[in-house]
Amino acid sequence: MSLAVITGAASGIGAGLAREAARRGMRVVLADRDAAALADVACAIGPAAHAVPTDVSDPAALEALAEAAYALGPVSLLFNNAGVLSTGRSWEIDAAAWQRSLDVNIGGVVNGLRAFVPRMLAAGQPARIVNTASVGGFLPSPLMAPYSATKFAVVALTECLAGELAMAGAPIAVSLLAPGPVKSEIFREAPPPAAGAFHTMLTGLLAEHGLTPDQFAPLVFDAVARGDYWIIPQPEALEPGWSERNAAIAARRPPAFFQVDETQP
Repeated sequence: MSLAVITGAASGIGAGLAREAARRGMRVVLADRDAAALADVACAIGPAAHAVPTDVSDPAALEALAEAAYALGPVSLLFNNAGVLSTGRSWEIDAAAWQRSLDVNIGGVVNGLRAFVPRMLAAGQPARIVNTASVGGFLPSPLMAPYSATKFAVVALTECLAGELAMAGAPIAVSLLAPGPVKSEIFREAPPPAAGAFHTMLTGLLAEHGLTPDQFAPLVFDAVARGDYWIIPQPEALEPGWSERNAAIAARRPPAFFQVDETQP
């Protein structure tokens, strides 16, 4: 039975991925800093699930997670999935919130790679790493700059990783997961006044159009089974914005958001 490791597994996408992995006959190691919620998810899954409370921003915690996982056997599927989101004007978001986004959204992936890739290489067996970015990693948004910036970084980091593993001739495949709207707790942080209306709009769209984690997860595992690099289960959330953005860049047009007149100073 193969083994999957999933960070950010106490809720949302991560919990859905954990449940789907177990449904497909995998053992799963669940990681999250919310130990109580993590234990609840693992208990609901049953004996196939192992909960390891983990702060992905701490390199030592990821090393401990990798040791715990490999004590169960070689890891065949790693989801670097943990993420946080803050809203507000980029210059008004406080330093701690900016640092948290950098530490979790980028640092969590880097720490996961540093802990797991050497062990995967040493095992010498086929494996896959799936890094969670977002459609926001392709389409930047005002009032959520930390999220956009860090998810753009995950897109670049994942492509670098795939190239490096290919250069090394490693049996480790890589995928970039870019979710659209999925019902989760990522918007649980209260917005500042400047982003209140924006936050309300996004949560409304999520409630109306978002997939549940258990609707979303099978789409991801189907893409993994196909060997997809780009895992974009909700392409309608990426288009037409992606095409419009590429056309604007090619034409050297400045970005326009929310019908703001881009010609105004």
